[in-house]
Amino acid sequence: MSFIDESNHVNVLIVGASQGIGLGFVKRLLTDDRIAKIYATYRQQESAGELIALENKYPEQLICLPLDITEELQICECVQKIRTQVNKLHLVVNCVGILHDETLQPEKSLRQLNSENLLRYFQINSIGAVLLAKHLLPLFKHGERSVFASISAKIGSIGDNQLGGWYGYRASKAALNMFMRTAAIEYSRSSPKTLVVTLHPGTTDTRLSRPFQGNVPKEKLFSIERTVTQLLSVIEQLQEGDSGQFFSWDGSRLPW
Repeated sequence: MSFIDESNHVNVLIVGASQGIGLGFVKRLLTDDRIAKIYATYRQQESAGELIALENKYPEQLICLPLDITEELQICECVQKIRTQVNKLHLVVNCVGILHDETLQPEKSLRQLNSENLLRYFQINSIGAVLLAKHLLPLFKHGERSVFASISAKIGSIGDNQLGGWYGYRASKAALNMFMRTAAIEYSRSSPKTLVVTLHPGTTDTRLSRPFQGNVPKEKLFSIERTVTQLLSVIEQLQEGDSGQFFSWDGSRLPW
């Protein structure tokens, strides 16, 4: 992160680090000697075995914390735990998101919509992120440059929507973009050194995308390692006027 002081006192928080892109960020940042502390959250301990094994291997650098992003009290408690150890964060990446699971599938038509599933999309993909912005603000209020990035999706772009479908996922990612854009404006007043951005990672070979990879050209399906490298490159190259923007994995700006 070239925008950060080269001293070895950089503190990072990766939210949603038990698998996929979040775990990829943790693995990559553990190899960076500029990073002092990495805080990493997981929702369920039984699916966070690889992350917890890394904590056992790097106990001085990596601290794992349980967090369900749909519970504001848990967000508050998680941030309080971090604040007992450090008084500032330089990079936060929110990697939490849901597209499908055993009970949730992206809708192909209006007939498949129901309010319970829509609420779940918004709780996980949108509301959790803006509650993070609310509770993390004290850890960003310092004089050093910092970044709060949330993983969004190009499919959440209203201007780019040509195909329709996937109502809940599209709308919840569009809401995430609006929440972060609005938070960026407030942060510019209360924490002016913090850049707030949303990032489209491209189609990454993770559990989230696996059922939908059939029509993705091979060269457009990224490994987790490549996605993390590309997103860190975008983060490193952010400029002062970039807060509140929506960037693709190649650094280009995406339409709202």
